[in-house]
Amino acid sequence: NLILPKASAVGEPSLSAKSAILINALTNEVVYEKNAYERRGVASTTKIMTSLLALENGDLKKTIIARDRDVRIEGTSIGLKDGDKITLETLVIGMLLESGNDAANVTARAISGSREKFVSLMNKKARQIGMNNTSFKNPSGLTEDDHYSTAFDMALLGSYAIKNKKFRSICSTDSIRVAYGTPEYQRTFKNHNKLLTSC
Repeated sequence: NLILPKASAVGEPSLSAKSAILINALTNEVVYEKNAYERRGVASTTKIMTSLLALENGDLKKTIIARDRDVRIEGTSIGLKDGDKITLETLVIGMLLESGNDAANVTARAISGSREKFVSLMNKKARQIGMNNTSFKNPSGLTEDDHYSTAFDMALLGSYAIKNKKFRSICSTDSIRVAYGTPEYQRTFKNHNKLLTSC
């Protein structure tokens, strides 16, 4: 991805974020940036990469069996339990709409066989996209030594990800009805992205 020089800005916006960047997703022209090249923890935005790799490398209709070692994780979850059956598509929806850390772990093992192999795939993909100041250590974004990126690199990832039709469709949906578990039952995942309703 070619990054063009930053466009001249008329006045500086007031932002509380320590780092920020705004780019044109079609041209990758940098419209605005603030400390965009400083390394920071990326938390659950890590799941953009995890979801993208699932979409590119997996069969979305495949049924996955969740295992205890993957679902016992701190932070947000979609409520998976050991032995639950769930499709890869629902795991991706659970990551993108509900930020499920359990969904991220189950996805990693489903795609690569182990969390470690999946993390290697994440970093390989990052380099392909041009994210040269990024290091992933887990699929969910939980705080860990050497798990970091920059606003610039994450903008590259976002620009790349929204070109994926399925990714774009899920992220632009207000809510999605899904079913999983043992026994299977219905639940609704809601999109928490305030940008969808701020216009």
